[in-house]
Amino acid sequence: MAMQIKVTPANPKLGDTLRIVAQYDDVSINATPQVSVGKQTYQAFLSGANQFRALVPTTPLDKPGTLTIRATGGGETAEVTVKLANRKFPTQSIRISGSGSDGTDQEFDRVDAFKKLVTPEKMWQGAFRRPNQGPITSSYGIRRYYNGVFAKDYYHRGIDYAGASGSPVVAPAPGRVSLVGRVSEGFKLHGNTVGIDHGQGVTTIYLHLSRINVREGDLVRSGQVIGAVGATGGVTGPHLHWGLYVNGLSVDPSPWREVGFE
Repeated sequence: MAMQIKVTPANPKLGDTLRIVAQYDDVSINATPQVSVGKQTYQAFLSGANQFRALVPTTPLDKPGTLTIRATGGGETAEVTVKLANRKFPTQSIRISGSGSDGTDQEFDRVDAFKKLVTPEKMWQGAFRRPNQGPITSSYGIRRYYNGVFAKDYYHRGIDYAGASGSPVVAPAPGRVSLVGRVSEGFKLHGNTVGIDHGQGVTTIYLHLSRINVREGDLVRSGQVIGAVGATGGVTGPHLHWGLYVNGLSVDPSPWREVGFE
């Protein structure tokens, strides 16, 4: 076989990030392969000699089962299958009345555009740091019932840290600040918001801040204070919502902190 594909983790479950590495046996081939899973394609980036890496997100909304991963490039094609395991996520039952804290079109448009960023430079190295020292109060992937009806398209897209109001929020990895949004600019639901682009389709977002210490375009280092915990936007109390996105979809941040992805 002229191309090899390696997938990690070997036994993925819903919410995991898949690291797909395609390597050519022929050292003269250096074409960037196209990596696809089903009908979705993902950009691959050079990660070693004749070696390219793509990151593929999975979420609680995906169906568990067999995934067929294909890499095509330089006149070569390779294919491998992996079994995506099911995962039980906690559920919450919420009673709401009225319209609640609806966001604005402006904030959703800006946040959606930020999450879709795929820039070529990989800025992170190794595992991500914890963005706040407060206890975790809501984990990734929680599903909800609203007034007794299961919300099929909802899952908690991040981790909530119950840090004290004003406690520091730090960048978990190097990157570029590519989103700064404020309540005064229409960020009614997200509150004061910072988004960091770490490169190659990996972005992180920080919501409900009381203070923002950075500006769009700033380069930040791991551990740098970017803001402070607050209760802005649609919240019931002070906390940090931290979300990690891979190619536009919210994945479980925990493996990024515990293992890391190169």
